Amino acid sequence: MGIAAANRLRGMLADMGQPPNGQPRYRLLTGPDDESFCRRVSAALDAGYELHGSPAATFNGTTVIVAQALVWPC
Repeated sequence: MGIAAANRLRGMLADMGQPPNGQPRYRLLTGPDDESFCRRVSAALDAGYELHGSPAATFNGTTVIVAQALVWPC
């Protein structure tokens, strides 16, 4: 990679320094295991967040509840 390309890459990464709309750098999304939850995780990934760790799931006697941690890349 040339110097100019490396500088462009650094500039792009600096622009990504903060999550959009004042969101925190770390988020834990939770909810019922349904399409809505999957769409929330997908929207966070589309915004630039990255998955952090494995998803978690539990059963509350009626519904499967899931959780997924996400982090903003530094």
